[in-house]
Amino acid sequence: MSSTEGNQLHVVTADNISDSRRLFGRSLIWGSAALLGLVIVLQLLDQRGGAALGFETWRPTLYAYLLWASCLCWGQVILYGEHGKRSLFILPAALFVISMVVFPLIFALGIAFSNWNLSSPDGRQFNGLDNVRQMWGDPFYWNALRNMVWYVLAIVVEYAIAFGLALLLNAQIRARKFFRVAFLLPLMLSPVAVSWMIGKSMLEIRFGPIARLARELGWDSPSFFGSPEMARAMIMIMDAWTFIPFMMIMILAGLQAIPRELREAAEVDGASAWRRFWEITFPLMLPVSVTAILIRIIFKLKLADIIINVTSGGPGGATDSVTSFIFREYRDRSNVGYGTLLAIVYLVLIVIAMTILMKLADRWMKPRY
Repeated sequence: MSSTEGNQLHVVTADNISDSRRLFGRSLIWGSAALLGLVIVLQLLDQRGGAALGFETWRPTLYAYLLWASCLCWGQVILYGEHGKRSLFILPAALFVISMVVFPLIFALGIAFSNWNLSSPDGRQFNGLDNVRQMWGDPFYWNALRNMVWYVLAIVVEYAIAFGLALLLNAQIRARKFFRVAFLLPLMLSPVAVSWMIGKSMLEIRFGPIARLARELGWDSPSFFGSPEMARAMIMIMDAWTFIPFMMIMILAGLQAIPRELREAAEVDGASAWRRFWEITFPLMLPVSVTAILIRIIFKLKLADIIINVTSGGPGGATDSVTSFIFREYRDRSNVGYGTLLAIVYLVLIVIAMTILMKLADRWMKPRY
């Protein structure tokens, strides 16, 4: 075999697929789909009491879905041959996402418009828009949304601190490696550990070391979680202490990627340190900064563990986030239907807000000539 023939790439050509094979492939796919639809209908009838079929759980539907997914993948190969095998790189993952994301959302929508209290013997009952009306008139839920606005706005301060620390660690200072490890330590701790270590121990009003120090300095009753403003500020500080290293390490990686020649050329031209930062460093760091802020916003929107462990949303809901409020609806009130509706509404708000932010970031990042 010549070297030219050995270097040729394998080209996938269209297979010669017979009509009977195509018929078998389509029958396999549509037959399994029909079986899945039939099982779903029977399952719904059994759940609503229309027929006693013995479907106590949704396991038959799960088995029918797995059968349909397998037949769909197999049918692609039967119908399209080698070209159908390409879809097997994507199709199983897409089917897995559908089973783990789309189906639970559909079930959640059914629960959201139901009155389902785990302490009630009546079970789940459809109640229409009653949960929506309850949400619209729930002052604690809207208070939690307002708190989330304050928590998200605190990211601006966190970003400024993270940028300053990244600049410090990027400079030629002594013990730079030690400080890098020291500043990363809070990121290695879980928020639950931080809430117990700081909120429940160090800030404890009677025996906490920080409270004792405050009394020594003249503060008679150092209550860090007594007033709404103080409690909210302490939650922000604990959460910031945990996640500022995350933003710092991303910004530090971006700073180290900036060519040193740019700064040296600016120094030769006589630019001051502030001008070098504002006209060279900061513009070059915009992509990394925007990415760090967007990821931090996503983490902030899930803030719940520190609040649940330290204040349980108090005093009077002053520190509640939406996620902690939804958690207490499930745990304390066993109100599954109302809590699910709040979660779905919050998910929609997050999707809309993140879409707008990403659009604005993309427009802001475009070069202007």
